[in-house]
Amino acid sequence: MKITRVSIYRTELPYAGGAYQWGAGNVISVGQTTVVVIDTDAGVSGCGEFCPCGDNYMAAHSEGTEAAARILAPALLGEDPRQVGAIEQIMDQAIFGHGYAKAPFDAACWDILGKASGQPVWMLMGGKLTDGAPMYRVAPQKAPDEMVAEMEQHRAAGYRQFQIKVGADWAEDIERIKATVPHLKAGEKAFADANRGWTVDQAVRVARATSGLDYFMEQPCRTYEECQQVRRRTDLPMKLDECITDMRMAHRVVEDAGAEVVCLKVSNLGGLSKARRLRDYLVESRIPVVAEDTWGGQITTAALAHLAVSTPADMLVNSTDLHNYNTRNTGLPSPETREGKLFAPDAPGLGVEPDYASLGEAVAVYGQGS
Repeated sequence: MKITRVSIYRTELPYAGGAYQWGAGNVISVGQTTVVVIDTDAGVSGCGEFCPCGDNYMAAHSEGTEAAARILAPALLGEDPRQVGAIEQIMDQAIFGHGYAKAPFDAACWDILGKASGQPVWMLMGGKLTDGAPMYRVAPQKAPDEMVAEMEQHRAAGYRQFQIKVGADWAEDIERIKATVPHLKAGEKAFADANRGWTVDQAVRVARATSGLDYFMEQPCRTYEECQQVRRRTDLPMKLDECITDMRMAHRVVEDAGAEVVCLKVSNLGGLSKARRLRDYLVESRIPVVAEDTWGGQITTAALAHLAVSTPADMLVNSTDLHNYNTRNTGLPSPETREGKLFAPDAPGLGVEPDYASLGEAVAVYGQGS
């Protein structure tokens, strides 16, 4: 089996809630997503998707995959997409870094491998160890009473874990946390996610002002080192997110006992192949993980769902249904969600096909028919 064509699609994903405000003054109302479709001479195709949470997120731009495709696609033409390890090496040799741009190519090859072998991707990643991944839902930055109301809506829909967006104004964030966390019910969890928005002193002040409340402080500061300064001065459990970029950072977390929870954003890590290795290492080291991504539609959600359900249940904190944040599709059918849980498709591959009616015409084609 050989890759004969690579097609790149781009479309907008309007946020269902109007304006999604997070971190230090960031707002996203429309996501710009890119879908990669890889065709083969065996008639088997695969797809992958990357969408940043705004064009300034993690220095990952919505046009980055399109730019990378000019180098990656010619390098992949003629290669066997089922050889996901070899594909990963080819991409890493062609472009240093920029894992987010490689992630949809990697997912598309896993999709093809699954279809060619007649297995869902979760089976290829270790089997189904979680039958329905618990999901969190976000309460974006708003007035405290509005955030509480949004949490209530999500609870009524079955969600039992909540990400409270903070990080803009630390004093106002204290009030957001004090308003939302006490509304948790038995068995529920809250994560106050600053998305790197606080300085060390601000994060410490927030922690002190909210002592006694039961929540996780998530990525309070920009760097790992700054987050560790905060960690040493508070007894709040910590979740690390944006600073977890590769295996080197995972090693640091384990060696330093640097977090209670680690978020694995598939695109941030460079794709399912690398995310699986980090996941397995952290699980072996007894550090629970979150299976997540930056933003996206059905194709993104399907990929992270396969990572989630192939994670041991006691080591998986949560995942999320990114496709339900948007009013437009990237693929069909949508991954199943019910009672606050995300289920990975049982069909071979990712279990989702591109929604070409929503994606429109390809913005670039490489190989046969280009």
